[in-house]
Amino acid sequence: MRVLKLGLGGADVLALQKALAGKGFPPGNLDSRFGRGTEAAVAAFQASEGLLADGIAGPRTLAALGLADDATLADVTDKVSLRIVVEMFPATPIGNIKRNLPIVLDALRKRTLHDRSMVLMALATIRAEVAPFLPMSEGLSKFNTSPNGHPFDLYDNRRDLGNRGPPDGERYQGRGFVQLTGRANYRTYGPRLLTPADLENSPDLASATQIAADLLALFIGDRELQIKDALMHGNLMAARRLVNGGTHGLADFTQAYETGDRLLPASL
Repeated sequence: MRVLKLGLGGADVLALQKALAGKGFPPGNLDSRFGRGTEAAVAAFQASEGLLADGIAGPRTLAALGLADDATLADVTDKVSLRIVVEMFPATPIGNIKRNLPIVLDALRKRTLHDRSMVLMALATIRAEVAPFLPMSEGLSKFNTSPNGHPFDLYDNRRDLGNRGPPDGERYQGRGFVQLTGRANYRTYGPRLLTPADLENSPDLASATQIAADLLALFIGDRELQIKDALMHGNLMAARRLVNGGTHGLADFTQAYETGDRLLPASL
């Protein structure tokens, strides 16, 4: 079944309306027309099911209603061209993009995060975190190192990151495409990798390209619903905060996301 949204009509819309009514979310008249009543009923059903409440009946919503067998979202990764990503990363060596983009896209596909919004989110996150498109380690800054302090001393006692004092700050500094930070994150995400690794005891592994790409996919995947809700409302700052915890790199994130949003066809 096609994706159903406001303004459409037909037998599939009627089937949608009947399914909604059957689930206790009456859309108003069963008239085969996707109007505001149907949109509201879809959004209410989605909220009830823990889906993105955008009022659009895509694969996940249709599957939850019993109208589709496959809940997989459309895969746009084959439409993410080198030209698009180069424009999203205007100061990045093209060789880095050629080498690492396929690995990142493959990781997103394996985690079924290959739909348009999550692909753009992943790439914009890389632009904000590691603009050279390399899985780098975090640099020293006023945010992680105090004046005259040892490297990453401001992270040493961050209980919210699971750190236990020196040398945890430096040992569990940000690494990879998403800049995974803190002992707790290294301990949590290592066993969840497609090829599990003991990141807590071997934190440098987080900078290996394949692992870094999988960590990026895992990290944003854990926040998928919240990220999509923020993006749906045009709140790029909120989407950035969900990954970064703040607004570091927001300008680069916004420029990259908006460029990709303009260049990657919205109909996909």
